[in-house]
Amino acid sequence: MIKKRENKKIDTYILGVETSCDDTCASVVVNGRDILSNVSASQNDIHKKYGGIVPEVASRRHIEMIDTVIQEALEQSRTGLEEIDAVSVTNRPGLIGSLLVGVCAAKAISFVLDKPLIAVNHLEAHLYSNLLVNPGVQGGFLGLVVSGGHTSLYKVGKDWNIEEIGHTVDDAAGEAFDKIARYLGLGYPGGLIIDRMAKKGDEKLVEFPRPMIENGNFNFSFSGLKTAVIYRIKKDKSLTVGKNMWHLIAGFQLAIVDVLVRKTVSAAKKHNIKKIFISGGVAANSRLRKEFLKEGRENKIEIYAPPLFLCTDNAPMVACLGYHRFKRGLVDNLDIDVYSRSDL
Repeated sequence: MIKKRENKKIDTYILGVETSCDDTCASVVVNGRDILSNVSASQNDIHKKYGGIVPEVASRRHIEMIDTVIQEALEQSRTGLEEIDAVSVTNRPGLIGSLLVGVCAAKAISFVLDKPLIAVNHLEAHLYSNLLVNPGVQGGFLGLVVSGGHTSLYKVGKDWNIEEIGHTVDDAAGEAFDKIARYLGLGYPGGLIIDRMAKKGDEKLVEFPRPMIENGNFNFSFSGLKTAVIYRIKKDKSLTVGKNMWHLIAGFQLAIVDVLVRKTVSAAKKHNIKKIFISGGVAANSRLRKEFLKEGRENKIEIYAPPLFLCTDNAPMVACLGYHRFKRGLVDNLDIDVYSRSDL
């Protein structure tokens, strides 16, 4: 349920809270662009021994950290809760237990201090992360959100209405990175490790298929690519020895990058769009960013990508989206729920 609220204050302070997965995050952002604080408690060290995120463990850790993280965000910003104009919190999509922690904390602040509550979509917030460093950019772009759990392509109109035109049908790109890294015993999170190791290899020496790249739509699939890598290794064990491992990983990474870039640019051409926003954890991948910039120059398409600290799950993007909803008078009641799936 959404209600309207007028706000005539010159500067608008938004407290953003993000707990959709395994990072406990809070931030204070002014006017949707000035980041006064950005606090994140990572759980990588906790989950790395499992090779992936354990939902029950993640939600328990959020409970332990949420108060501390919010308090630190307020202290860093030198802002008191009474100065906050609204609380923006992720309520979808994500792990239900994790989302509940952040939403309950935000509800408590909203109720006790009579502050407006704004529930936001995590994937939409990733798109808005680009506005934190490009506040003047207008709507009318193609948005690629690519992370551990999602690979989604959106057509965003000039009025910021969002239409999904493509999504992952199985493993997301980040998920494929994590699974191959785990299979090779490289550690967690896989995307960062693979990006670093791939720089040492020759990406042309070990080639892999580009799944769904010519299938006529803008959906993605990386499960088959993951399987192809595993079968290739089983067939030739030498690929995991010495420098061969670097070439293997570089070839695997290039296959994912090629699919993401070519399908996104193809969609931009089809819809006659001249701006592309990339965001999400995998948007931090150095090879992906390099290839997008190259294709952008060649096709006269503007490419926008947030700095690395705004690619992974973060609270400033939640506060930024919350600000824009708040300025449109869109706030939520205390009966908001949490959802594992997106509604975009």
